[in-house]
Amino acid sequence: MRGEPSCPKCGGRVRAPGLFSDSWQCDVHGTVHPVQPVIPPSVDALNVVVHRTKVPVWMPWPLPVGWLFTGVACAGDDRTGGRATAVACTGPGPLGGMGELILVAEELGVGLGARYAGMEGPDPGPYMDVGKPAQAKVLAAGRPTPLWHVSGAPDDRAVFAGEALGMWLWAVVWPEQSGLLMYDELVLADLRDAGAEVELVPCGALSPRLLAP
Repeated sequence: MRGEPSCPKCGGRVRAPGLFSDSWQCDVHGTVHPVQPVIPPSVDALNVVVHRTKVPVWMPWPLPVGWLFTGVACAGDDRTGGRATAVACTGPGPLGGMGELILVAEELGVGLGARYAGMEGPDPGPYMDVGKPAQAKVLAAGRPTPLWHVSGAPDDRAVFAGEALGMWLWAVVWPEQSGLLMYDELVLADLRDAGAEVELVPCGALSPRLLAP
């Protein structure tokens, strides 16, 4: 994913718009919003995505104690703007060891969240039992936001999803037991509204989960 745009659903190569198509094409998934190459985490990298995207850029803010921003990915191009964002954070797990969290905001059908969740996509709806009470709740842009457990994900991670600001919101946590983090009513900020506070985000090393979930 580092060197060239890729498919948000499978990570495969995509063809740029050209003579026969005005959209990015994946051989497997057809028309897609390409994931742009991931670069090492920095305030500058975050600002590029914040100013390009049409969807929220969610981050726990303030970050839990000891946690760092460890990367950002964006699906879309300069013509259409970002249609999905993924923000990675890494820090001490609630039960010891290291935990990793990727928060994805995306439009319907993009498929980036399902890829990080490790499941068939593109959207979480069929895998959520919204007839039952939500298993987790976050405060997203100041609004109480229920998140339901998403079934069908690999055993090494916990996956939650819901809707915030009219977009899908996915929370994917490694390892599975670090999913307890989502029961603490995290406060999520949309970094598009953070202004100068973005400069204060503490950065760590790039999360390999962003490159190969």
